[in-house]
Amino acid sequence: MTIVLMITVLAVFLTMALALVRAFKGPTNYDRILAVNVFGTKTVLVVALIVFITGHDDLVDVALVYALINFITVVAVLKLVKMRDLAASREGDITDG
Repeated sequence: MTIVLMITVLAVFLTMALALVRAFKGPTNYDRILAVNVFGTKTVLVVALIVFITGHDDLVDVALVYALINFITVVAVLKLVKMRDLAASREGDITDG
C-alpha cells in the first residue's frame, strides 16, 4: 500500500511539474491559465493524499477551501483576460444580474 501511495505522489508531482512548464511556456494566455488551474487541482489532490497518509482529517477543510479559491481565481482571471476589467459588463454577460 505504501509503495502505491508513493508512486501516486510521484505521479502527481510529475504532472504538477508538467503543468508548470506549460504555464511558463504558454503559448497563449488561456494555456497558462489552464496550467495554473491544473496545478491548483493537483495541489488539492496532494493535500488529499496527505490526509489519507497521515490520517489528519482537519486538512480536508483546507483542501476544499483551496479548491474554491482556485476556482474563483481562475474565473476572475479569465474575465480579466477577456474583458480587461473585472468590473466591466457587456450585454449577454452572465454576471449582469
